[in-house]
Amino acid sequence: MALKTVLDPLTQPLSWLLDFSLRVVEVVPWWALVIALLLLVYFVSRSWSILVLVATTLLLFGFIDHLHYALQTMAIVFTCTFICILIGIPIGILMAKSNRFERLSLPVLDMLQTLPSFVYLIPLIFLFSVTESKLYGIAIILYAVVPVIRLTNLGIRMVDGNVGEAADAFGMDRWQKLAKVEMPLALPSIMAGVNQTIMMALSMVVIASLVSAPGLGVLVLRGINNLELGVGLVAGLGIVLLAINFDRVSKASMARVNGTLQPRGESR
Repeated sequence: MALKTVLDPLTQPLSWLLDFSLRVVEVVPWWALVIALLLLVYFVSRSWSILVLVATTLLLFGFIDHLHYALQTMAIVFTCTFICILIGIPIGILMAKSNRFERLSLPVLDMLQTLPSFVYLIPLIFLFSVTESKLYGIAIILYAVVPVIRLTNLGIRMVDGNVGEAADAFGMDRWQKLAKVEMPLALPSIMAGVNQTIMMALSMVVIASLVSAPGLGVLVLRGINNLELGVGLVAGLGIVLLAINFDRVSKASMARVNGTLQPRGESR
């Protein structure tokens, strides 16, 4: 197919990135990955209670021999979320700066947000091999990128017009105003979009196990296919625990951002 010939080289870096992240999980010792995760959690949350929650969850995964699957799931979620942020924030900025681009983009975003998650896999199966990581990577990104685009657009558009006028009065050009005024003020909204993107990426990883995505979703699928209730139930509960941890950590980072941006006089 001509479309496949064009898309293959364009999407190959996604396969390399996903394969690299999964290779890290395979090669690096589990204890080193756990320590790195806990350091990252404390760095973004600065909360001992959340650190204890994440450490307890990882300990539980290790106790039931699901730690490797959980790390694979987290590797895919982190990679796809990172790409969603790289793609979504610039698109959201363009939407905020151009009403015409916003009008063109909204129907596409509405379609992506309302399509059933299984539908994302149908055209991709015909375009890419099931053994390629980019098959499920593209599905996850398309499904999860919408919130960060919408909330970036919303956050920049909600910046007080008086602030923009003050920036103009100080002689800032549009790039300086965007980087030094609008983006910092829109950051809480953008972080809320990142939070939703993480949660949607996690939910899509489970469905992507139908097309060879590794992780906890594989165990859920095995439980369904083989009627192994215990396997599917334990893996499903593990996914719920991951979702809770992702939500708590991202919300703690949002609270830190809001606290940093809040004027000192209002922090009392």
